[in-house]
Amino acid sequence: MSGVAFESQRTALADVVAIPVTPFAEDGSVDQAAHRALLRRLIDGGITTLTPNGNTGEFYALTPEERRLVTELTVSEAGDRATVLVGVGHDIPTAVASARHARELGAQMVMVHQPVHPYVAQRGWVDYHRAVAEAVPELGVVPYIRNAQLTGARLAELADACPNVIGVKYAVPDAARFAAFARDAGLERFVWVAGLAEPYAPSYFSAGATGFTSGLVNVAPSVSLNMIEALRSGDYPAAMKVWEQIRRFEELRAAGGSADNVTVVKEALASLGLCRREVRPPSRVLPEPARAEVAAIAAGWSL
Repeated sequence: MSGVAFESQRTALADVVAIPVTPFAEDGSVDQAAHRALLRRLIDGGITTLTPNGNTGEFYALTPEERRLVTELTVSEAGDRATVLVGVGHDIPTAVASARHARELGAQMVMVHQPVHPYVAQRGWVDYHRAVAEAVPELGVVPYIRNAQLTGARLAELADACPNVIGVKYAVPDAARFAAFARDAGLERFVWVAGLAEPYAPSYFSAGATGFTSGLVNVAPSVSLNMIEALRSGDYPAAMKVWEQIRRFEELRAAGGSADNVTVVKEALASLGLCRREVRPPSRVLPEPARAEVAAIAAGWSL
């Protein structure tokens, strides 16, 4: 399939790539009604790219059946209003089955979570992603890179074998490394998505990113959209004004090795009456003293 066939997917990646939360009901199951409502709120708020089964969606805490359900709900709500980038991962057969399920439902792309394995060889990384990409040649494929050891040459090698590898979610917290990696892999060849969300978006955009992921967008779509509009127009002072606005919220999420990354987002949503605050282990519900601070931030954004 030619690169031209992926133009709409490439456009969708050069945007706010929302990572929706997975709300849970009182009995601990996926709250389907709340999930649909949150997805509609994102789409109605102007968000056009959705990643079900991302880390903010508690991918690793969901069962295989729940991951399929979340994909189905997202594709159903997106319709023709949003592009769906489905998170897949775990062992190769599981990742391939998830990717094929996404294709059957009509999703346009898959994001391949970093291989969760204590021993990741660079060639093995290529082989892992190639197995997934070759299974769904019709879909755009987006590796999610958190491995600082991976070289840009390996990504180029993967794309040589699999032309449907069209974008990269780069989540190594080092803007200089990102700039070098993107140029070694091919700056124009891929759509570069800043995978560490709004706090890193300005520095990564200055080095060549054209999209960024967001968990905060669940709470305040307009805030995320304000940032990408500023970045697209090259107005870094305006982007940094938004950065200052979201700084404390993102610091709370990043504290302790991102221990409360999802928790803070769900707490903000709970404060707005949009879903329950519960998360699954190994995450934990936010301690009482921090809840008021999160609620105050969320209230300020919704003005």
